[in-house]
Amino acid sequence: MKIDQQTVYKVADLARIEIAANEVDTLTVEMNKILTFMEKLNELDTTGVKPLVYMNESANVWREDVVKQEIDTVDGLKNAARHNESFFFVPKIIEK
Repeated sequence: MKIDQQTVYKVADLARIEIAANEVDTLTVEMNKILTFMEKLNELDTTGVKPLVYMNESANVWREDVVKQEIDTVDGLKNAARHNESFFFVPKIIEK
């Protein structure tokens, strides 16, 4: 397949980008280079090669969800502006 100016304008329209008239010739050459490279990839023998979906074959590895006490209440409330012995005090933001 050969890219021409009409194809460059169509691709630009599909991509919702505006291209200047003086850029079309450069883009035509560049897009043809890309297609030439892709055609070289089609020459490779890929029989017996599985399609690659992910870079590794590991399935999702989930850790156990274990509750543990990382910091105690005293340390958690240490830098709070206002608090009692168990909870933060915050300003009311919803009014009736």
